Amino acid sequence: MTPSGGLKATCPPLSTFYFLFVIFVLSTIFYCHRRLALVPDPWASSALVVLAPRNLPPEGMFTINVKGRLGNQMGEYATLFALARMNGKPAFIPASMHSTLAPIFRISLPVLHSDTNRKIKWQNYRLNDWMEERYRHIPGRYVRLTGYPCSWTFYHHLRPEILQEFTLHDHVREEAQAFLRGLRVNGDKPSTFVGVHVRRGDYVHVMPNIWKGVVADRGYLEQALGRFRARYPSPVFVVTSDDMAWCRKSISVSRGDVSFAGNGLQGSPARDIALLTQCNHTVITVGTFGIWAAYLTGGDTVYLANFTQPNSPFHMVFKPQAAYLPNWVGIAADLT
Repeated sequence: MTPSGGLKATCPPLSTFYFLFVIFVLSTIFYCHRRLALVPDPWASSALVVLAPRNLPPEGMFTINVKGRLGNQMGEYATLFALARMNGKPAFIPASMHSTLAPIFRISLPVLHSDTNRKIKWQNYRLNDWMEERYRHIPGRYVRLTGYPCSWTFYHHLRPEILQEFTLHDHVREEAQAFLRGLRVNGDKPSTFVGVHVRRGDYVHVMPNIWKGVVADRGYLEQALGRFRARYPSPVFVVTSDDMAWCRKSISVSRGDVSFAGNGLQGSPARDIALLTQCNHTVITVGTFGIWAAYLTGGDTVYLANFTQPNSPFHMVFKPQAAYLPNWVGIAADLT
């Protein structure tokens, strides 16, 4: 007690201040982590915005369900990009889609906070693979698009913007270009690079057993490569595939103009699409990956046509005229 009868003022020990300071710092870090959900990597777009749960757009928003691998997710992204704009709604992508696409491309759509994605009562809206008029007026405020959309009919009217969204990061593009420069195929002659994507994998079983169809065979690839040999004086064929062993056995190298972009094992999808899009022209077989490689590349495209029987259930979910651009050239598959 002091002479005046009051309590004597005492300072808390220094260790208490340190303890409170540590608690403050840790709580701040925890709050920021919860608020942001994820921190963009150095390659991520500077336009990235992570939507926090309290900041929902009052007009509603569109997102999309993530299904499939790189080619499917590119189709989903482009479709969301186009339909959200068509319907006057902001578009946000799930974090898993950002993780797949952002390391390769300069995408700009903002990312959903994981808490937001879980808490919103989404209205699922299923899409066919192709554009329909009713998709211009999709009802609902918080809409999650579903399905496997992969058709130029959704987004081709926005082609310059779609190409911008799928612009390769500099280091990805430079690595692909360095590989192409390193090829020694035609000596010192100027080369026309033709990217060849051969999709096999699960399609080897799915096509005959479920869809009553086939995958590309040696005959198709000989015809496709022959078309470019007849049209260009010094073509160089850069082959990518998820079954490079089959390609090495099936594609003739006797002319000296074929290069296999892999070590015989399944390659990296990011590396493969970078190589394909840095070529001048494209040969594709089946699957969305090849379609996207050709779409981004421009130039001439040859594709495998009529690869299912007329009574195949595949025709209920896939329309060739909505998948392949009208100026692409189809070579019919051998269904025998």
